[in-house]
Amino acid sequence: MSGPLILTLDCADQPGITARVTAFLYERGCNIVDAQQFCDRDGGATEERFFMRVVFEAGDNTSEVLREEFAPFAQQFAMNWKFAAQDRARRVLILVSKFDHCLVDLIYRWRIGELNIDPVAIVSNHPREAAIHTDIANIPFHHIPVTPETKPEAEAQLRALASETDAELVVLARYMQIFSDEQSAHFAGRCINIHHSFLPGFKGARPYHQAHARGVKIIGATAHFVTGDLDEGPIIHQDVERITHADSPADLVRKGRDIERRVLAEAVRLFAGERVALNGNRTVVFRG
Repeated sequence: MSGPLILTLDCADQPGITARVTAFLYERGCNIVDAQQFCDRDGGATEERFFMRVVFEAGDNTSEVLREEFAPFAQQFAMNWKFAAQDRARRVLILVSKFDHCLVDLIYRWRIGELNIDPVAIVSNHPREAAIHTDIANIPFHHIPVTPETKPEAEAQLRALASETDAELVVLARYMQIFSDEQSAHFAGRCINIHHSFLPGFKGARPYHQAHARGVKIIGATAHFVTGDLDEGPIIHQDVERITHADSPADLVRKGRDIERRVLAEAVRLFAGERVALNGNRTVVFRG
């Protein structure tokens, strides 16, 4: 028997979806081990939207047969849907500039088995000796310089690399380059950025110094999907840290790096676990 499968779906809400989905699995001898659902009644859309995530043991069924049989069923509800193996590592392309604390944390969590990912490559706009200060073992490293004049070519290189490596997710682990609208559209729904503040607020350069100058009592970080609207993409995960008047800008930077690491890692974990669904400008996140 193979490992559990994950079914994720969304569609216009209507009576009977949960019953029909669970009956579909029951009739084929599948055993549901976890199920979560959500109906968005306040999203501002013209229709209420239903979201569901089901983890189940497939019994004697193959994933290919289940997909084939589920397709006409899903068509009745105009579903967006996906079957995925729970234990399959998701292929991830990681981008970094000169601050590698998030990259180091992702690699560590991957190595100890905390993140179910397969880092297929690391890309930086700086040479390796300037971008990475830790051992990345056998993960391929690619230096793709970016200047205003070469940006289109550099972005094309990145798209080609993502295609060659079959990357399912692109992670901007403090990658200090702004994607063009074309690049953002190309990676829509599969590119996560870590923003060094609790959005919205303190955008631009030296955010922790801005926060210090304003005397804030909370700092934070935000992991979100990349869109053409800079730092405005659907939010996946956020966290905060309380600070006091005694904290210096250096203290804020130190605490901020720690928040960035854990927020990005959690966003990647959620994505790899098929727990994040796009819902217009927002996300539905099934925790667990």
